[in-house]
Amino acid sequence: MTASTTRRTTAARSRIAAVGAIAVAGALILTGCGDQTDKSSTPGETKANTSAPLFSKLPKKIQDAGVVKVGTDAAYAPMEYTEGGKIVGVDPDIAAELGKQLGVKFEFTSGTFDGLITSLETGRQDVIMSSITDNKKRQEGLDDKGNKIGKGVDFVDYFNSGLSLLVKKGNPEGIKSMDDLCGRTVAVQRGTTYEDAFKAQAEKCGDKKLTIQAFDTDAEAQTRVKAGGAVADLNDYPVAAYTVKTSGGGNDFEIAGQQSDVGLFGIGVSKDNTQLRDAIKEALDAIIKDGSYAKVLEKWNVKDSAVTEAKINAGQ
Repeated sequence: MTASTTRRTTAARSRIAAVGAIAVAGALILTGCGDQTDKSSTPGETKANTSAPLFSKLPKKIQDAGVVKVGTDAAYAPMEYTEGGKIVGVDPDIAAELGKQLGVKFEFTSGTFDGLITSLETGRQDVIMSSITDNKKRQEGLDDKGNKIGKGVDFVDYFNSGLSLLVKKGNPEGIKSMDDLCGRTVAVQRGTTYEDAFKAQAEKCGDKKLTIQAFDTDAEAQTRVKAGGAVADLNDYPVAAYTVKTSGGGNDFEIAGQQSDVGLFGIGVSKDNTQLRDAIKEALDAIIKDGSYAKVLEKWNVKDSAVTEAKINAGQ
């Protein structure tokens, strides 16, 4: 998901992958990305742990609620996806460790990826955590043309990710790099920096037109590639590797070329809520220091994506 990243990057990228127990295409389709009420837990009163190390750092509103409301797009295994009616993955596990430090629960609700920043700006969510690439455009609230479209988002950066092209097993079109896509058709999830990367490549292709088919979910884009309607999908390397391993018993896809464009994923927080932002940053540093962060990444086989310290708005 450029020198930025994504689902989610400025030039191209977004999420990351690892291990899981579901078939990607089927699992991602079943997540119901548009369901703004799909939560990882049943409704009910949540009591804060006031004795947690960093509870006092939280805004009073969060302390009283005992919950940090998290917006996500639970259709991106293994980072965040739905299994047995519950949102699981790398991001929920990291959030759970942050919650132990802060004394509150991180409660995930799934929605479409391109609506996450809006959900933050309207106050429907306290934070957004969905393998979102931290880049200047998102920090400043700008569209692709540099026009101001929102207040912007502050990011607490927690994860490194690189990009890979996902192609049909056997790579029948001989794709080795983005330049090989000129004159062909690609598939991608709408609203991601992966889509931005393909658009940038289309400009490079010029008259040798690159046709981009954008879909609501990455699962739909994968299906298009598998059916031969597009030659490639773009994704974070771990997600692509996970898809190669799990889809069709390892017989549907392969990765073309080398991983590129390593960038940062960030937990998005409103610029009006610097207290919550700083509390999350401190909690991230704490779980890095005590080893619980590393255990989560090891569990999901993405330890190479670790950051060594929490930073704010370090994406470019």
